[in-house]
Amino acid sequence: MKDFNMANLFGKFTEMQEKMQQAQESLKELIVEAESGGGMVQVKANAAKELLKITVDRDAVDPNDLELTEDLIVAAVNKALAKADEAARERMQQVSKDLLPGGGLPGFDLSKFGL
Repeated sequence: MKDFNMANLFGKFTEMQEKMQQAQESLKELIVEAESGGGMVQVKANAAKELLKITVDRDAVDPNDLELTEDLIVAAVNKALAKADEAARERMQQVSKDLLPGGGLPGFDLSKFGL
């Protein structure tokens, strides 16, 4: 039986923690786009769930029906954030597979931890 080395285990944990932090920071660079109303409203966000840009086509704006424009914006933002969430989950799962022995822990759902 190999000697248990607590310092080595702690070092591995610290390394994993640093790599996960780097992966989380890289989510800002992972850009997603979504649209609604057949492209009348377009949204860009990153996988860190930050909105970067909203573009509204002039034809989407009817001064007599602003509620429609608002609904299109909400729909596009929600789609972008859902894509951002999925992109972040995929990125973090890939990182966790690379860090954990055997590609992860069987039966251990990392999604509960935002991974």
